[in-house]
Amino acid sequence: MRNIFPHNGRKRALGKGSSVKRGGQRRSIGLISGWLPVIVVLLILAASFAAFEYDAAERLGLADPEPDNPAEVAPPEGLELPELAAPRPVARALSTSSQVDPAKVEAALAPYLDGHGLGKHKVISVGSLDGNTWFDNLAGPVTPASTMKLLTGTAAIESLGAATTFDTRVVRTTGSNGSNEIVLVGAGDPYLTRKPDDDAYPQPADLQTLAAETAASLKREGVKKVRLGFDDSMFTGGTTEKTWPANYTSDAVVAPITALWVDQGATPDGWGYEQDPSLSAATMFAQELRSAGIKVQGQVRRTSAGGGAEVAKVESPPVEQIVDEVLAISDNEGAELLAHHIGIAEGFGGTFEGGVKGTRKVLRELGVPLANTVLHDGSGLSREDRLTGQSLLAMFRTDAAPTHAALRPVITGLPVAAFNGSLAGRLGSADKAGRGRVRAKTGTLTGVHGLAGVTTDLDGNVFAFVFIADKVKVPKTLEARATLDDLTAALASCHCSA
Repeated sequence: MRNIFPHNGRKRALGKGSSVKRGGQRRSIGLISGWLPVIVVLLILAASFAAFEYDAAERLGLADPEPDNPAEVAPPEGLELPELAAPRPVARALSTSSQVDPAKVEAALAPYLDGHGLGKHKVISVGSLDGNTWFDNLAGPVTPASTMKLLTGTAAIESLGAATTFDTRVVRTTGSNGSNEIVLVGAGDPYLTRKPDDDAYPQPADLQTLAAETAASLKREGVKKVRLGFDDSMFTGGTTEKTWPANYTSDAVVAPITALWVDQGATPDGWGYEQDPSLSAATMFAQELRSAGIKVQGQVRRTSAGGGAEVAKVESPPVEQIVDEVLAISDNEGAELLAHHIGIAEGFGGTFEGGVKGTRKVLRELGVPLANTVLHDGSGLSREDRLTGQSLLAMFRTDAAPTHAALRPVITGLPVAAFNGSLAGRLGSADKAGRGRVRAKTGTLTGVHGLAGVTTDLDGNVFAFVFIADKVKVPKTLEARATLDDLTAALASCHCSA
């Protein structure tokens, strides 16, 4: 380190014709140089103390208050400032719905309304977020497919609360023979995994962490071996919805819906789903316990947790993030678990029927009209589900209303055209104005194709839209998808102001 006081009391040259004398003068210079660092430190401390004292006085109200608005500070005496001109706007003001010309909306959509693979029945509805409807072909109820998840997500946040989590727990009971018994209790966590995944969103809870915490707790009590049971009784009434085709689970369309699973019921190799996801999850938990140093005796069995004392738990992501993921990737399993939770929260039970009743109750209380609608599930997998363009437009208006700010994640969680989720590969060949401007939920079953979401046009008008066709011939599938993209892009690229 370079010495900033290089003389350090030694004799050194001071310049031509100058020198340091021996004796008192030399000692004076040495004394001053020795105390100089101390003096500097003391000055710094004094300044800091003064600053603190001033701040303390200000906080105690003893200092002169500063004006809240810097513009109120008068200029120095004698300084004359020029008058400032009013600034010019750098962007067009966002249009209100009253400025929309319905004829222009219809003209933008018209080239794609007839033919183009959409089949004999389609719902085409466009409106504002404040209650106006700009176009509606009044086609009646339509099979919604996965646009049903919009209603489930809205009801879930409203009924359960955006910050609510689902806790997968381990409780301790005493077996009939006096042995130590623990029970893995499912809580309907849709994203519980076997191992931690730090890169995942939402950040999932996992069995490995739960096993480690369980083992640590048991060891503190001197317990080294247990019998293991599992309790998935939170959800009842069957693992599939009665209107679903029988091959949905065998063909890996959707997993059996239970309150306890790992990796959404998928088999370890990722091909298809477990026939008993709860038993599979408990078996994996037993393996993780053994790895954590706890001996698991006997067979894992289904049982009741009763009032056992909690040993450990892990928390799911909050409902808000679960809804975000369900909408982004069109997650059937996640939607069904949310619907079962709604059924429980609204007093109808953790079943498919309870979920439907709970969802309808919540939406009615929010003011969403449900006339001529039919709900059988939370995911839209049922071909007997029916929604109307009016019900979906009303739902978007509810989600966007200032009085329901907590529901906004249903809109912000929608995939963005040509960017993410189920819209990552959509609108790429349509008008470029739709890319990044359109947020929408896809809906797809064999013969059913739809987009429902929000966008702005080139004048800044904000639209909600529902485009669903449910009589599409299979050979026309790609043409129908392209037409839906064109409809959406046409709305986004419209100059629709009056």
